[in-house]
Amino acid sequence: MVLYGLKNCDTCRKALKALPQAAFVDVRTEGVPADLLAAAYARFGEKLVNTRSTTWRGLSEEERARPPLELLAQQPTLMKRPLIAEGDALYLGWDKATQAALGAAA
Repeated sequence: MVLYGLKNCDTCRKALKALPQAAFVDVRTEGVPADLLAAAYARFGEKLVNTRSTTWRGLSEEERARPPLELLAQQPTLMKRPLIAEGDALYLGWDKATQAALGAAA
């Protein structure tokens, strides 16, 4: 199990605490593999881009109009967090459904 997020993100820290067996990848320093990002976009669509983030608010209209995968490749902090990969299964965010699916208690 791999958790993609930011080390200073409270939600990612909660998820990591509840999933001690997960390997953590900081998307700011290490990024997200392109094939995983493409699979996550195919599964979650526009929800993969966090349009409520500070990074998003700082983008110009031209930048926001770019294809989401291109944007996420250049600005990994725009990704909704955490993105959790367990085998072929992908989970986005740390809501009750994700916690239940992974058998974690927050």
